[in-house]
Amino acid sequence: MKLAERMPRRMAPRRGGLLAALALAALLPAAPARAQPQDRSQDRPLRLFLNVGLQNLDPIASPSFVTRNFAYMVFDTLVAMDGKGQYRPQMLDSWEASPDRMRWTFRLRPGLAFHDGTAVTAEDAVASIRRWGQRDAIGRRLMAATQDLDVVDPRTFLLVLKQPFGHVIEALGKPSVHVPFIMPARIAAATPPTQPVKEIMGSGPFLFPREEWVPGERTVFRRNPAYQPREEPADGLADGKRPLAERVEFLTLSDVSLRAAAITQGEVDYLEYAPFDYLPRFRRDRNLVISQAGGISQMMDGVSINHHLPPFDRNLALRRALQAALDRSEVVAAYGLPDDMVSPDCVSIYLCGTPYSSEAGGEIIRQPSLERARALLKESGYRNEPIVLLQPADSALLNPAALVIIDRLKRAGFNLDVQAADWSSIAARWVGREPVERGGWNLVPVVYTGFDLADPLSNVGIGYNCSGNQPWGYCVEAMKPVLDAYVAESDPAKRTALAAELQRLAIENVTFPITGQFRSPAVWRAELKGVIDFGFPVLWNIERAK
Repeated sequence: MKLAERMPRRMAPRRGGLLAALALAALLPAAPARAQPQDRSQDRPLRLFLNVGLQNLDPIASPSFVTRNFAYMVFDTLVAMDGKGQYRPQMLDSWEASPDRMRWTFRLRPGLAFHDGTAVTAEDAVASIRRWGQRDAIGRRLMAATQDLDVVDPRTFLLVLKQPFGHVIEALGKPSVHVPFIMPARIAAATPPTQPVKEIMGSGPFLFPREEWVPGERTVFRRNPAYQPREEPADGLADGKRPLAERVEFLTLSDVSLRAAAITQGEVDYLEYAPFDYLPRFRRDRNLVISQAGGISQMMDGVSINHHLPPFDRNLALRRALQAALDRSEVVAAYGLPDDMVSPDCVSIYLCGTPYSSEAGGEIIRQPSLERARALLKESGYRNEPIVLLQPADSALLNPAALVIIDRLKRAGFNLDVQAADWSSIAARWVGREPVERGGWNLVPVVYTGFDLADPLSNVGIGYNCSGNQPWGYCVEAMKPVLDAYVAESDPAKRTALAAELQRLAIENVTFPITGQFRSPAVWRAELKGVIDFGFPVLWNIERAK
């Protein structure tokens, strides 16, 4: 007989609450005994359940959202995006561009310091930009257009362009993977961008006690008492980041029902993504708040194709067969989301509702067809070679889409070798280039937000064209001159036309086949005050109502 069954009915806890408590007990350190009961709600850690576990701590080496979330806690940025999508100075006090926008002067705010107490200097900013600029799509293009990036004095550095680049501030303020976070020059200059840094040293609002980190399970942060926020009220990722919680914990729990029980019972404060099946219940619960962030914070499923390896590397017909098999309506239906949270008809690789949203090339993917996929498969010369698909089985966000994608591709005639694993393990394999017999891969279902897709230079199906520095590895020659023209262009109307042409080329060449647009909201306890609803966790400025 189960424990709950042996207890008197009035004493038996709700099953979800008990299981969630037991699961949390395995994740959390034991609380110290107290002599007398008292209200210590303000002393409780702010606890967030992440969608997947944190394994890699370097936001430049890792392309994972979970690493980005970690980095915003401990690092800071020169420029930040506010809630309206505008770019504002963050670590910078100011910037100034010459009339021809070929010469940029940047000046740091006074009083900036790393967590070890050393001052943040222009040398640190320059070294960090250079390291990021070897890894990121926009960063690489900025560096290619740069003649000089030099320190002027401890608080000032100068960027001189050798050719027009119309996106300087947008590059330095890029909000998502890869974000140009600032770290000490001694670390940034000594570590190749594809290798994780060995020391985590930021200047952000929270400290990271590495000895308390349990990879994949628990990450602990403590308030940085020396952090000097900007005077303006916090807005999106910008302005006054005020760390109010003394301790913040990122937790991971694969069972979504236990996550739901934990936040309902108040055992955790914030879920990065609300379990979709529980949204109707959450909407009726006055103790919970569901994120209303939309627009650029919406998400797009897709399939990361390994263009480095056979059989997709040089076989366009095979990639088109894959694209033809993918049904966006079926994929988003797997989530069971309300109709107001899905956009299955969207054919824009930038996300519908964002500035560069376009129908260009959309006729190719508007009507998916298994019959057409089978014909293209035959045309491609495919010989039933095994295709390794990595299934993120622990991800409540990715696994439902992965199951539909697997089913559609098998029905189309692809011989899939499905290898299920946790996302942390998949992410480590995803960035490698080993052949499939040595742990390599061909396909990975992934999801991105508009922060990553809405601009051609950051879009994973466009911005990394022929860069050779990311896992997908596509290279479309026809895209090169259009990208170059977009990089140099500053006129909004001309940018829009170029973005549409880039989308057409991306869809035509199947660089990153999309599988559906949707909204995946966060949820948090109503007693939390100051929550910034931005599309991914922003954990400064939060405190509990007294």
